[in-house]
Amino acid sequence: MRVGLLGLGRIGAFHAATLSALVDELVVSDADQSRAEEVAGRLKARVGDPFDADAVVIATPTATHAELLVRACDLGVPAFCEKPAAPGVAETIRVADAAERSGTVVHIGFQRRFDAGYTAAREALRSGELGALHRVHMITADPAPPAPGYVPMSGGIFRDCHIHDFDILRWVTGREVESVYATGSNRGEAFFAEAGDVDNSAALLTLDDGTLVTLQGSRYNGAGYDVRMELAGTLRTRAVGLDPRAPLTSAEGLQPPGEPWPDFVTRFDAAYIAEMSAFLAAARGERESPCTVQDALAALYIAEAADLSRRADRPVRLLEVTK
Repeated sequence: MRVGLLGLGRIGAFHAATLSALVDELVVSDADQSRAEEVAGRLKARVGDPFDADAVVIATPTATHAELLVRACDLGVPAFCEKPAAPGVAETIRVADAAERSGTVVHIGFQRRFDAGYTAAREALRSGELGALHRVHMITADPAPPAPGYVPMSGGIFRDCHIHDFDILRWVTGREVESVYATGSNRGEAFFAEAGDVDNSAALLTLDDGTLVTLQGSRYNGAGYDVRMELAGTLRTRAVGLDPRAPLTSAEGLQPPGEPWPDFVTRFDAAYIAEMSAFLAAARGERESPCTVQDALAALYIAEAADLSRRADRPVRLLEVTK
């Protein structure tokens, strides 16, 4: 396959290295020409038009995603795009319509679906091993905040960070969220509050079968990158992320033996590679797209409800944001 890649920032460069080992030819492009040339030289790729390919991978800034995805659909080029598909609901629907109209494969990057822990938890729940699911707890906490200039464009912690939690919640449980009650606080740098965002978050979600889900997040988890999910059923409880590198120390003295996860790329290294392999298989017509624009839209609706709930200080039903 010949695959094009747009955007060579941190995650784009990671995808470039992955793709260089999976495809016959890699064509890269970046707004910074010198960066594109450096990556191309290092990976034996070439700089050129990424749409002149069998598939395209989009790792550019969020504001550019919708236009690039619509272009890919119009050209009939299968596309992988880092989340989100677009900054807002209307643009995401536009992308979804373009994908449906063209029949082109569009895969949105929710790498947790390809992580071994989340996959095992999903299988345990679906097989009946856990019994009837009654409670879920989720946490996503970054060791350090993003750059100040990123926050005003991020869409806020629920759209930027917790959208991964919302997607994996739907995928693991097979249920939909009915309502959200979210809150947040600012305990760190002033640039979060200045952008109308928070650096610590919490939410209570109710699924369509009555299951309660608690969610916590932080931009200041100094112990390391912490991402976990606990599913408590009537027979058993299964935890994801309670591994030898979890950044936890118990009051009883138990401590994971490994170095804490430093960031999300390191934590999900294998999942990112599996995700890209799945996209390439879908682009070749060997399987269905595993993470569609409709999935991205469903997760975005939950994020919209959570953000509205935080700002209005009240529970929000999903019907309020999906009308």
